[in-house]
Amino acid sequence: MSLYELVRHGLFALPAETAHTTGTTLLRAAQGTPIESATRARLRVDDDRLAVTAFGQSFPNPIGVAAGFDKNAKVPAMLAALGFGHVEIGGVTAERQPGNPKPRLFRLREDRAIVNRMGFNNHGADAVGERLAAARLPDVPVGLNIGKSKSTPLEEAASDYLYTFERCGDAVDYTVVNVSSPNTPGLRELQHRDALEEILGALLDAGARPLLVKLSPDLPERAVDEALAVVDDLALDGVIATNTTTSRPASLHSSHRAERGGLSGRPIESASTTFVSRVARRTDVPVVGVGGVSDAASAYAKIRAGASLVQLYTALVYEGPTVARDINLGLRRLLERDGFDHVSDAVGADL
Repeated sequence: MSLYELVRHGLFALPAETAHTTGTTLLRAAQGTPIESATRARLRVDDDRLAVTAFGQSFPNPIGVAAGFDKNAKVPAMLAALGFGHVEIGGVTAERQPGNPKPRLFRLREDRAIVNRMGFNNHGADAVGERLAAARLPDVPVGLNIGKSKSTPLEEAASDYLYTFERCGDAVDYTVVNVSSPNTPGLRELQHRDALEEILGALLDAGARPLLVKLSPDLPERAVDEALAVVDDLALDGVIATNTTTSRPASLHSSHRAERGGLSGRPIESASTTFVSRVARRTDVPVVGVGGVSDAASAYAKIRAGASLVQLYTALVYEGPTVARDINLGLRRLLERDGFDHVSDAVGADL
């Protein structure tokens, strides 16, 4: 039994959200200390074959932390020390939000999955912006994931997103418009063309570059085409595919499978990879693949499906803090097996 398996046993005895808070508290305590340096030396995989250039940014490897893990930008440097090639903070909203009532985070242990209905709980744009301005940010790209405040009417969404960008955007390397979380009422309606154009146009006018949009895996085919047409028309810099899903595969075994919220983790791996492939076939901008990534094989499948970068969150819960290192080492072996000199050569190999 590995050390993390022993630690996980203790963490899993706690409610899921309490365990997450405990984990981030420990990471924050280590950040800026010799532990951070020692962790980086042990877990970072430095190999030019894994380096990625996408939307004007340089990434030491393609594996990143998805939004939702570090909502308030408290531990980006420590997450980078775990070996991740980029860290996406948020989602951050213009207003400080407590989120939905607890419990709102559920482990589906038998399925290696999570259901969450957090509801964009975060400290708000003013507080997060101040923290980012004062922080020692890591030497890997840091992204800002922006959501809409729950109290803001849909017709005022553009100004809400703009407020957050203006408070936080200068400190980060790229910005993501999140219109695809299933846990804010009405949010997914903003994925339709007119609303999306208004939000993205306002951010572009404010200088938000690079600018990406994060899409839902539950979008029907026509809506995907509409969203990607906006990406092309506005010359956005990338697409993140995908957010969590409200669907429930028949294969789920956990008693929590019926909980309301977004499902993430291993059960959505295949469907999200298929979605990545759909997006990559329809657009020429870089695609960031998210959903069910837990090992080198699942990350490699996303890359071969067209993802230039890959993100994970749930795998940190089940696989532990060495997951980025383990995936990067595994990717190296897979590239060698298939005769690729560089990870970029494998992007879209299955299209």
